[in-house]
Amino acid sequence: SERKLVEELRMHLAWRWFTGLGFDQEIPHHSTFSKNRHGRFEESKLFEQLFEQIVRQCVEAGLVQGKHLSVDGSFVEANASKETRIPREQLAEAAQVHHTVREYLKELAEQNPVEEPVHEQDQVSTTDPDSTYATKGGAPARLGYYDNYLVDNDSCVIVGVQATAARMSQETVAAQDMLTRFAQWQGREPESVAADTTYGNGEFLGWLAERNITPYMRTRDSIHRKNSPFYGPEHFTYLPESNSYRCPAGQPLNYGGRSLRNRTYAYIGTRKRCGACALKAQCTSGAFRYLAIHMDEPARQRARELAKTPEFAFAQRQRKKVEALFAELKNQIGLRRLRLRRLKFVREQFFLAAAAQNIKRLVRFLSQPTVLSTEAAT
Repeated sequence: SERKLVEELRMHLAWRWFTGLGFDQEIPHHSTFSKNRHGRFEESKLFEQLFEQIVRQCVEAGLVQGKHLSVDGSFVEANASKETRIPREQLAEAAQVHHTVREYLKELAEQNPVEEPVHEQDQVSTTDPDSTYATKGGAPARLGYYDNYLVDNDSCVIVGVQATAARMSQETVAAQDMLTRFAQWQGREPESVAADTTYGNGEFLGWLAERNITPYMRTRDSIHRKNSPFYGPEHFTYLPESNSYRCPAGQPLNYGGRSLRNRTYAYIGTRKRCGACALKAQCTSGAFRYLAIHMDEPARQRARELAKTPEFAFAQRQRKKVEALFAELKNQIGLRRLRLRRLKFVREQFFLAAAAQNIKRLVRFLSQPTVLSTEAAT
């Protein structure tokens, strides 16, 4: 809040000292901050650069190792109520009286049509058109955004921040972007990434496998597969020379095509082979077995195997640090509900909050007393 900032400058000497203002110097008007934020700083990425500079200082000080990371997202309520939503087809009419809606429609028209379209809601808030009506964790649905964090497990320092629409599909997109940028900073990929089941889809696991990053997260298997009484894909053996699978009874399942929508390959048995099979009751209830194999099944299977290791259990305990940072963000910093509106300004607020959290940990690390060795003491 610009008004709150000016009030603190007026009341506390420590704030004057920190900002370099003398006792007799005039304090800027609160509108000065707003004009700069909406004008000079809007396209400069100043807040992002500030956050990245703090991260670099943490790395240079030896606080951040960058080997083992965790990623997660948290829902933050937008500065808009659900009553402000109107059908999307009424936006043109609403733009005649709502300046925010006019800007929103103008930006949509200027977007690059080559880019992948963002999910469009049937109803849009006239107060904050970028906000998404969604829920997370069983709470009632509200308008909001996802604040995504990439965290160094050892130091609990936030090394990546991304503001996205409140859609679960956007969490893995944000994770890839944050991991890519952090790897560029330190010149190498991290060794492992821990996350919850939301991130355990085949595409993300395959993306991590290509970069030799160990994924400590459970796979997102369908309810049908989890509750199925029949043999799962792990009971079948792939035969690369014939591009087929061998079932537990030793019979082949031949390749039957692929589904781009579900990102799966199909392998099918025959009525003759399956009908007379002694294991049919454990394999399928149909006339023959249909086996759907995900395009990234090797990466998914590796994640399932890792989930049985002690390293996985340790990484999942470390992952709780991300949740602790979100608790600090909302309970201590007070960011349960956003002050700013529109995604570009929400992004700034997330960067500033994360920078503040990192500064606390950097100061604590640098202020630790130095332990002198026996030789130095003598």
